[in-house]
Amino acid sequence: MDLENQKRVKALTEEHGPENILVLFGAAEAEAAGLAAETVTVGDPTYAGCLAGVELGLTVFHAVEPEFKSVVNADVYDEQIGMMEMVLDVEEIVSEMNEIRGDNCKYL
Repeated sequence: MDLENQKRVKALTEEHGPENILVLFGAAEAEAAGLAAETVTVGDPTYAGCLAGVELGLTVFHAVEPEFKSVVNADVYDEQIGMMEMVLDVEEIVSEMNEIRGDNCKYL
């Protein structure tokens, strides 16, 4: 997660409270989504950004997860995400996100 996005997430969390924030990722690889999710749950693993050492414990999901897919308009989902869903390793992404949520999210 780039430094600017870390600042945005931190500011929104301070403004609205961590229990009111859900971070939705769309990375094409499970590892990239996992690193970004780790950043907003247990802190920046690279110790480069403002979230280094900051455990926000935010709720995290990926756009291809069934929990997200089930709450959005099916036509919009298909138009915006459907093609990517066909080429991504959805199982691996879901597994990575479930692990991060299970270990690090405080506000499920």
